[in-house]
Amino acid sequence: MSQMPADAEERRAVPPVICYPPETLPDPQLALKQAARAGAEKLSEVRVPPREARCFEVKAGQFVRITSVEGPQVGDLNLWNAQDLGERFFSGKTRALHGTHVSTGDRLWSSLPHLRAMATVVADTLDWYGIDEFGGAVHDVIGTRCDPYTGHLLSGVQYHHCCHSNLTRALAEARGLPLEHAELHVHDVLNVFMCTGFTRDTGQYFMKASPVRPGDHFELFAEIDLLGALSACPGGDCSAEHTSDAAACHPLLVEVFAPAPEALAGWEPAPANGYDRTHGLG
Repeated sequence: MSQMPADAEERRAVPPVICYPPETLPDPQLALKQAARAGAEKLSEVRVPPREARCFEVKAGQFVRITSVEGPQVGDLNLWNAQDLGERFFSGKTRALHGTHVSTGDRLWSSLPHLRAMATVVADTLDWYGIDEFGGAVHDVIGTRCDPYTGHLLSGVQYHHCCHSNLTRALAEARGLPLEHAELHVHDVLNVFMCTGFTRDTGQYFMKASPVRPGDHFELFAEIDLLGALSACPGGDCSAEHTSDAAACHPLLVEVFAPAPEALAGWEPAPANGYDRTHGLG
């Protein structure tokens, strides 16, 4: 370690500045959406088996609910524009705008150059958890997804039910893509129900047993037409390990609901970002 300078404590004491103050973001119209949800009709459901993934579609103006149905289970979520797989969930920008974990009122943002709200979190039965004494919180946008490449790098294993692999197979089946093409569209996830943080002494990413229990749910309002894929992680509640079949795993339920059209008076699907990239990149 290098020698500590005389003014080290003074440098450390400089106060932080929030990089992206959220106050100027477009109004999420949360009250309107929550009121519309109260009278919404269920359209469909998909049951995601343990250690597998399934795709689902949600139209702009509809709701999708992810529910724990049998036991503690976390899920890795990918989202795409249903008409353009090139526009997908941007976990890094979502993290920069809302923080390391998301809950009610936060939005999930799409990749550049689109950068618009793809979905708004309208309900979260784990919002009571907050930040625990270890710095852990629920529904993170800091983890990437368990993948077989990292598993092989660290442990030399050949495991085929990592969330990356599950999401790849689900997208390939849903869109009729070769696996090697579908894999290129799989991206960093929203870890639904997962409890994570960074250790305070070493800054390492950690996981701990999720507080989710059967009946807990996390619900999104679709701001554009969405294709989603959800993997029931092989880590189960992520209390010990993943990238193996050792953990107890459970299914997850995905349900889609449609409100009455008049319930969303004044709402419009999210427009693409207004930055003039043709001028700026010219």
